[in-house]
Amino acid sequence: MSLRELARVVQTSEVTVRRDVRALEAEGLLDRRHGGAVLPGGFTRESGFPQKSHLATAEKTAIADLAANFVEEGEAIVVGAGTTTQELARRLARIPGLTVVTNSLLVAQALAHANRVEVVMTGGTLRGSNYALVGSGAEQSLQGLRVSRAFLSGSGLTAERGLSTSNMLSASVDRALVQAAAEVVVLADHTKLGADTMFQTVPTDVITRLVTDEPPPHDDRAATELQALADQGVQIAVAGTGAPGNAGGHGSAGGDSAQARQQRRDVPLPGPRRGQVHGGQPLRTAAVMGGEQTPGADRARVADLRRR
Repeated sequence: MSLRELARVVQTSEVTVRRDVRALEAEGLLDRRHGGAVLPGGFTRESGFPQKSHLATAEKTAIADLAANFVEEGEAIVVGAGTTTQELARRLARIPGLTVVTNSLLVAQALAHANRVEVVMTGGTLRGSNYALVGSGAEQSLQGLRVSRAFLSGSGLTAERGLSTSNMLSASVDRALVQAAAEVVVLADHTKLGADTMFQTVPTDVITRLVTDEPPPHDDRAATELQALADQGVQIAVAGTGAPGNAGGHGSAGGDSAQARQQRRDVPLPGPRRGQVHGGQPLRTAAVMGGEQTPGADRARVADLRRR
């Protein structure tokens, strides 16, 4: 059940329910998942599309708005299945010259009437719970493919295991999508941070960038996981749910457009990737949502680290 539904049933606030759910999890009576709770041992359970589509909707919208700024005109990209990637696809329809490869019927539907956007679908067997094509047919159709970046979602994200999902067939196709891309961008709202599910799809050291939303002040697990991901070298862009949407524009692949900066708050900059030495300690930028300015010296240092 979602926290919102639990709060409605017991007639109290979501803050109170969240605290109670945390206490019940500590006693082993339930597992916290995706802004809600499931019975213990839920590693193999997966919510269907109707349930997922009503969870963290504002957060997913803000994430999609920001993620669209990392796509350039004329790019070839892959977009995986999921409710957050479906939101992203609706915004990609405004960017001309794209080629989008996907195994998601929902992504393809969102782009079906977009001008100057070519949609390429994988083969495979339809998995009705998330409207995605899976199986050997989907994986074989991705062989030999090369695109600039992949946009993926999942059921959980941890610094230890990376992105994971609870379905083996979905995980296998997601891994094939990753193999086709030069960069991997994960779209995950804060409720997925710290959640760990059965099948790993993208190891942490393969994730180029995470686009997420601001964890609530009381959500220590999400904040800790976010810092751990940054320490392992994942570039992190944080979208604000109150920020203006992507009004038809798009930014550079590096994400430094004015619009992207309006929607993003940079968390502490990531430490070096495995095998890379940047020297010094990770910096905390002064740029935050709401228009605060980054001092010139800090801006130059931040830009230099991003280029590296």
